[in-house]
Amino acid sequence: MATIVQFTRFGGPEVLEFVEAPEPTPGSGELVVAVKAAGVNPVDSKIRGRGRDTGPITTPRRVGADGAGIITAVDAAVEGWSVGDEVIIHHASGTYASHIVVTPKQLTIKPAGVGWATAAALGVPIGTAYQSIISLGVTVGTRLLIHGGSGAVGQAAIQFARLRGARVFATTGPANVDRVRDLGAEPILYGSGLLERVRAAAPDGIDLVFDAVGTDEAIEVSLALVDDPQRIGTIVVGGRAAELGIKAWSGGNPIPLTPEELALRSEAVAIAAGLIDRGEFQVQLGSSYPLAEAVAAHRESEGGHPRGKITLVP
Repeated sequence: MATIVQFTRFGGPEVLEFVEAPEPTPGSGELVVAVKAAGVNPVDSKIRGRGRDTGPITTPRRVGADGAGIITAVDAAVEGWSVGDEVIIHHASGTYASHIVVTPKQLTIKPAGVGWATAAALGVPIGTAYQSIISLGVTVGTRLLIHGGSGAVGQAAIQFARLRGARVFATTGPANVDRVRDLGAEPILYGSGLLERVRAAAPDGIDLVFDAVGTDEAIEVSLALVDDPQRIGTIVVGGRAAELGIKAWSGGNPIPLTPEELALRSEAVAIAAGLIDRGEFQVQLGSSYPLAEAVAAHRESEGGHPRGKITLVP
């Protein structure tokens, strides 16, 4: 038997259920992966709590988009993958499980030097950060402000922007100043007086802003720093993007990602994995919970600012 986490009604973390189900088999063009670790993302809680509208529940909903594991079964129509391959799972549905059925496009080979938890932490935050930095137009010499530099997306965005030759400023809380600095950004404490602190740190001005927190403070400060709202991109307040005149990628934005943006998010996983394998990119890991304790994992995820990526282990 396989084990999975699911929910049959919207609500708080307590609606998550840990259940057994028959071990899956691959359909045409599919593979089965035994999951070694699954990444917990903020969007998982939004979907479970109906903070993100996904329509009415008619059958049990599974949770999780990111993971890593070992291929255990491959349909005869699938080429290029074999039983025993160690893989990273991304853009999937239901990675909070001991086994998951996926398609080849949802897999990236896992380098030997990348651990299971690290691999499971890549999909959503890495893809979001990489696509956003490129779509925003960050390049050599860009003076970039990132709101939320210590989160999983923010940390990845700092590193991708630095790799592209940008000078990066990142807002953060006192506890994460050293982490943000170690990644190559100039930390700026958020809170009252943020605009003045940014202007003091960047006297030549800010060229582009990437918002990964969505607070009123972040948006107001961003609009005060640039003369064109299109030089601001958000992944959080997409529902207000048209009203504010800013760019948005997901985050409630009614305009879906373009095929090019989706492709960037997918290719980011292999890029980051290769960089990590060579010691040129970092992912901060946080708490690890058994799969049966997904409720506790979601409570921590929603409890404020987790220190590092939360993962589940079947």
